[in-house]
Amino acid sequence: MRLTGLAVLAAWSALAGNDAHRLLSRRWDSLWYARVAEQGYGWEVVLPDGAVHSNLAFFPLLPWLERLGSWLTPLAAPDVGLVVSAVASLAAAWGIFAVAERLYGAAAGVAAVALWAVLPVGIVQSMAYSESLFTALAAWALYALLRERWVTAGLLASLAGLTRPVGMAVTAAVLVGVVLAARRERRLTPSMAAGALLSPLGAGAYVVWVGARTGDLFFGYLSVQEGWGNGFDGGLAFARFIGSLLAGPGFWGGLGLVVGLALLAWLCVRCVRQGQPVVLLVYAGIVVVLAVCASGYFGSKPRLLLPAFPLLLPLAVALARWSAARRGLLLAGVGLLSAGYAGFWLNGSGPP
Repeated sequence: MRLTGLAVLAAWSALAGNDAHRLLSRRWDSLWYARVAEQGYGWEVVLPDGAVHSNLAFFPLLPWLERLGSWLTPLAAPDVGLVVSAVASLAAAWGIFAVAERLYGAAAGVAAVALWAVLPVGIVQSMAYSESLFTALAAWALYALLRERWVTAGLLASLAGLTRPVGMAVTAAVLVGVVLAARRERRLTPSMAAGALLSPLGAGAYVVWVGARTGDLFFGYLSVQEGWGNGFDGGLAFARFIGSLLAGPGFWGGLGLVVGLALLAWLCVRCVRQGQPVVLLVYAGIVVVLAVCASGYFGSKPRLLLPAFPLLLPLAVALARWSAARRGLLLAGVGLLSAGYAGFWLNGSGPP
């Protein structure tokens, strides 16, 4: 399905006079990651309105891998980013399957992976972005929690915390899992304690390092994000944005966002009613809240929701009950629509 998306993107880009390879590896955030890999931290851009965009906002695991790949191979950092994203997307698909298969069976696992592949913003899985890497680490951390492999879960959560700010969702899932297991067993084992202690180390270390570098140990990273216009206001800014669309010429776009939010809320309710393990609900809930309730970059919200794969499990279980022919027809149709949207999106505004 992803290869189909790439083929459609290549054809669309050729017709539009663009380079599909450049769109995937050398635009938007991929350029910031590559600059960190090539030159380290410290680069910033001052906008006309005085806002400061610093590359300290980008967590280091993907740039570290890009730098390592550039040192080991003749590939440039952005191209290494594409390789990392491709490998990580397969690891993420495997992890999503492992979680769904353990809970609901192999057919639901395959359906969950297929649904994740054909999401409208699924092309991001093939870009030099960190979503695929983060989703892989998160999925396998959650699988480790389901297997009660606490140290593995803690290590993966720490790596997820070095990948994206939303790594706190994985850390929260690990901590909740440890607390529930300790209450059930009426004791805290050494492996539980180790997993809980390891889980926040990655994100915590980077945030403290940014704080020390900026001279504000506790709030330095928040100041960096504020320069980018990012913050957490409970969704007020997003609500005002939707309201402005509904009240103006962008009415249909605003209505589409309302429908999308209603669908998102419905999926959240379905996950709870499905009886998903608490660690999955905690993880997906925090990913959704951080994506929807952030105060900036409204166009990024669908991309930020990409790691929330537990939301797909109710649909995957329902889809698994269909015949193979019906599943194939539905997924093929949705996959082609997703591929067409990817070609239109990346040759237009793209993912900010």
